Amino acid sequence: MDTPLEVVTELPELDCWELLREQEFGRLAFHLANEVHIVPINYLVDGQNLVFRTAEGSKLLGVTMNQDVAFEVDRYDENRAVSVVVRGKARELEGAEADRAEQLPLHSWVPYDKFSLVVIEPTEVTGRSFILERPRTPQR
Repeated sequence: MDTPLEVVTELPELDCWELLREQEFGRLAFHLANEVHIVPINYLVDGQNLVFRTAEGSKLLGVTMNQDVAFEVDRYDENRAVSVVVRGKARELEGAEADRAEQLPLHSWVPYDKFSLVVIEPTEVTGRSFILERPRTPQR
């Protein structure tokens, strides 16, 4: 008898980092004024950290007031979905760290200036892979 396929499987951490490096768009969750906010950001992987640009506003204020953040990326097709979650500490880069990060190939997708660079230093990276059984017609 065949062994049934696991519908949900944990990803090894190396596979999680591979997905993070392949993608450039994800969602950042942060605290601000006793609320949890989630926003889309474009980012890049720099070593074992994530870096993104932001303008002054809620994201920058949120990570300044509370460094605990979560970040999530997904990839999916007709048969499989993969999701990676990074939990960590975020902080604005300054001085030599900011100067170094300015050299990274990170460009804002939104056509206005974003002068602040923020790094997410992961404390946990987890991922899951899901076998999908999606209906062929959209359920709207």
